[in-house]
Amino acid sequence: MTRRAPTRHDPGHRFEPGKRLLAAAALALAVPLAVSGCEGNLSIGDPSASPGGATSGQSDGDATSPLDNPDGTKPGLAAITSGGDRDEARTLIAKVATKGRGPKTGYDRDKFGYAWKDNAPDVPFARNGCDTRNDLLKRDGEDVRYRSGSNCVVVSLTLHDPYSGKTIEWKKAHATAVQIDHVIPLSYSWQMGSSRWTKGKRESLANDPLNLIPVDGPLNGAKSDSGPASWLPPNKRIRCSYSVRFAQVALKYDLPVTSADKKIMLDLCGG
Repeated sequence: MTRRAPTRHDPGHRFEPGKRLLAAAALALAVPLAVSGCEGNLSIGDPSASPGGATSGQSDGDATSPLDNPDGTKPGLAAITSGGDRDEARTLIAKVATKGRGPKTGYDRDKFGYAWKDNAPDVPFARNGCDTRNDLLKRDGEDVRYRSGSNCVVVSLTLHDPYSGKTIEWKKAHATAVQIDHVIPLSYSWQMGSSRWTKGKRESLANDPLNLIPVDGPLNGAKSDSGPASWLPPNKRIRCSYSVRFAQVALKYDLPVTSADKKIMLDLCGG
């Protein structure tokens, strides 16, 4: 979290004794603010300047632990904090197979179907008359509002973004302020074996709510096609949860991960 720094005084300016006392008192009040930032090292700028209407602060909202959400139909990604849940998380992650990451040769987003199709096979929310993106915005958003005459097209919502820890007041006019992250990126999956799948299975991975989380748009862009060893959410509270979700998708689709990715996933859950 970026906070506005206290105004620095001109070193050449002389203070009268009384003013020095006032300045010292102001500094004493400012220090706790300067050291009480959010977890993680991401600088997110001045929220009031964001087109997405982001505000700072840690809140899980109505988010669900991934351990209690094995099909991805419940909202968000709540932190895993108890020792017992961390043990369960490590047991799940340990089941994921590993192999080296293959080449990206031949990868094309279109090989996973057109974006946000409503009829991907064998996934929740499919064929409900609403595209995948709007399904996910409805799942994770609060105070959701729809376009006039529609119960599908979301035009505004409040999102408690698990990746940054920010609360985002989103409007469709600034659509890219919130993007839908593929937890296991499609390009990553291609390099780990989905290049040999049927198109239907690839369409399922691309539209499965288990593999999809609405998040801060710039963070989604920064992640690109990275695995956990190369990129993690700046919000440290949910890194174990993120690792569990990555493992859940890998196990459901029989996808291996790299040894480096598996190691960091176990480490993040205390392994």
